[in-house]
Amino acid sequence: MKSWITGLAPIVALAAVIASSYSALGLRVGVGVLLAAIFGLGWPYYLGIPAKKTLGTIIALAGTGSAVAAALTEGPGFLVHVPIFIALGLGSVFVVQLVRGTGQVHRLESTLGAGAGVAMSALGSGWIAAHRFTGDGAMTLVTGAAALVALLVGLIRWPDRVVTPLGLVLAALAGPLAALLFSEIQVVPAAIVGLVVAAVVLAFRRLGTLAGAPRSVPGALAMGVAPVASLGALVYFVDKLLIT
Repeated sequence: MKSWITGLAPIVALAAVIASSYSALGLRVGVGVLLAAIFGLGWPYYLGIPAKKTLGTIIALAGTGSAVAAALTEGPGFLVHVPIFIALGLGSVFVVQLVRGTGQVHRLESTLGAGAGVAMSALGSGWIAAHRFTGDGAMTLVTGAAALVALLVGLIRWPDRVVTPLGLVLAALAGPLAALLFSEIQVVPAAIVGLVVAAVVLAFRRLGTLAGAPRSVPGALAMGVAPVASLGALVYFVDKLLIT
């Protein structure tokens, strides 16, 4: 059951991100905040670390603040305030680890895991920034098509040595195909975006394989939406490199 949640959650999250890119800014922010909440509150459960509610709230707030900032910040540096929220989140994680009274022997692992969660949650705001930078949802659609192909390939229960190259090739083809059908984006940038996106998605698949099945439903949801959140800032910076 939990493995299916991990497989379906990123597809639903990605669909929400793509659909909201064709709507008002407020709805895009709402999707970003929801994504941050699902990931943030569930990530400590996936890691199995102490102080789950406190650390989950910190991670979710880092993503929420980043999403709102990406929507309100004047260009061209739409993500200029995101490092501030990451720093505040990391500082809060350190404080929680210092004052809590349980799980001291795993304090380093808890700090590293929660810190990574803060970063991934905040990076999800890149989806909003990417749309504001390009001015339309074309690149988001191209990116989403490549990511969807990589996610679907990742559901196949084949060895990583087969799934990884297959996912990279198919996603690199899906990006240009979506660009040709639905936008005026050139084929080469779309192929590069597809390849990079697939590499991130398949890296999370490998992580999930090594870590084993999630222990709870919140943890499964968090692991599922993690690649979608992590792709946000990557999409934004790749867009800037290829379009400007």
